[in-house]
Amino acid sequence: MHRFVPRRELSRPAAFWTVAVLLTLMLAASGVPSPLYRVYAEEFGFGSGLITVVFGVYAFALLLSLLVVGALSDHVGRRPVLAVALLLEAVSMVLFLTADGVEWLLLARIVQGLATGALTGAFGAALLDLQRPDRPLGALVNSASPAVGLSVGAVSAGLAVEFLPAPTSWVFGVLTVLCVAAAAGVWVFLPESSPRLPGAARSLRPSVQVPASQRRAFVVVLPCLVATWALGGLYASLGPSLVAGVFDVQDHVVGSLVILALNGTGLVGSLSMRTVAPARSMVVGALVFAVGVAGTVTALTTGSLTLFFVAAVVSGFGFGTAFLGAMATVTQGVAPGQRAALLSAVFTASYLAFSVPAIAAGVAAGHVGLERTAQVYGVAVIVLALLAVGGLALHARRPATPVGEPAHRAPAAALD
Repeated sequence: MHRFVPRRELSRPAAFWTVAVLLTLMLAASGVPSPLYRVYAEEFGFGSGLITVVFGVYAFALLLSLLVVGALSDHVGRRPVLAVALLLEAVSMVLFLTADGVEWLLLARIVQGLATGALTGAFGAALLDLQRPDRPLGALVNSASPAVGLSVGAVSAGLAVEFLPAPTSWVFGVLTVLCVAAAAGVWVFLPESSPRLPGAARSLRPSVQVPASQRRAFVVVLPCLVATWALGGLYASLGPSLVAGVFDVQDHVVGSLVILALNGTGLVGSLSMRTVAPARSMVVGALVFAVGVAGTVTALTTGSLTLFFVAAVVSGFGFGTAFLGAMATVTQGVAPGQRAALLSAVFTASYLAFSVPAIAAGVAAGHVGLERTAQVYGVAVIVLALLAVGGLALHARRPATPVGEPAHRAPAAALD
């Protein structure tokens, strides 16, 4: 006779860090294809325009997923959404593994985008659910994990291309196993933290849901999100191609290190500024970011690869600092039943900025050249960053809506 054996749930601290690691793994998987675009382009015979299309279909699939199922875990639970999405991520890895043409590559990226969109909102909400009340780190992990994940994924793929005989088989084979194991682990060991509100079917209607209490903060942080993620999209889609095409460096590891230079220092920025008030963090981050992008434009003009890497480091620090301030500001005080919806809205805006400008850059590169396109792109991003600083300055002069204590000060205490 079989006896019922209860699930052995992780403690809340262990569950928090497990979710943080799994979120980073998922984002690493999404960053793996970037250094491989050149490999696929050489194998299947396509140029920068199609590279950004492959990049773009991923982002648009991710956005669709965020809009449709981004808030679902607030209603049916974090565990089922995460487990199913991780299995879908494993399916995308298998598609990458077996891709023998552009069509299969596009399909793999679409499936990965759908999985990543579902995972982003649910993982981010779980971090806010499981964080310690006396030392909340959910906003920090949510802002730092893209930098860590994309850096690890890009560099790992670049090393695999240079040193392994069958890099795509190794990379996507390992990720398939990890995704399946993660899905099983989430289902068996992760405690359920969602309030499970009614209205699951209604939540599937495509929409961007920003709770009324967070709308002002969302508008304030939006320019920072657009400016920083637009540059991230350029580096993720065309960074290795810039290294090869503009600076004539064909080494795949060097191409992937550009992505590390931007995203890795984003983590440093997030960690070093985590005790600073969010509004100040956004202003400092946006200004440092603008200086770094100006260095990128100069490097492209002068042909200096060293300056290009230094500028990526400076831009990345600004990116991480500004994004941490934005996340801490917009998530402060959000109700448990609205967390997944809010984070889905934040990442919808971020991934729109991540994808649409990069796709336009890929198309433009086919007409005016990669170097000129990247220069104009950089100038546009600088203007956006400075507009973000101006918008924050205007916001600081307006009295905040009282909710306990001023919204721009509360997150600073929370991140001490």
